[in-house]
Amino acid sequence: MNIYIAPLKFSNTALLSFVIKELSRVLNEEVSVVNIDLNIDESYSKERAQYFSTQIIAEALKKTKELIGKVIVLTEADLYIPVLTYVFGEAQLNGKHSVVSVCRLHEEFYSEKTDENLLKQRTIKEILHELGHNYGLKHCTDWDCVMHSSTSIEEVDIKGSFYCKKCERKIVSV
Repeated sequence: MNIYIAPLKFSNTALLSFVIKELSRVLNEEVSVVNIDLNIDESYSKERAQYFSTQIIAEALKKTKELIGKVIVLTEADLYIPVLTYVFGEAQLNGKHSVVSVCRLHEEFYSEKTDENLLKQRTIKEILHELGHNYGLKHCTDWDCVMHSSTSIEEVDIKGSFYCKKCERKIVSV
């Protein structure tokens, strides 16, 4: 199964290269970049100064019907869903598409420090988490599992960067 990274409003080429290499290693899958002509302006909320992640996924669905595999829209745009203040990402359960934002994964969003290694760790965790949903996984109660729910950056940092044995077995059986 191919995995496609679709950068959208995303300029960090070093992080993109890391993501491709790390996902290929961890999942033992072919990972490549795909550029999709996606206009997300209609998903922007002026009131919130954020982008509606569900609408981005819906637009990505229309543009990538021919691709066989999983499609991860990777963005620096701040994302939300109506019931939450923000989200790090969103995915179709048992589906093909997900979106991950690095906006709130940057350490400088919370402090005055820049930490590129921490950004890489957080980004991989959130991409693996959303891909897990694409593969049919729900949130896991194991704090070490990447599928543990993360509603704050502290929870992203605490959880592991791998699937627990139970979740891994479910992915392998897909």
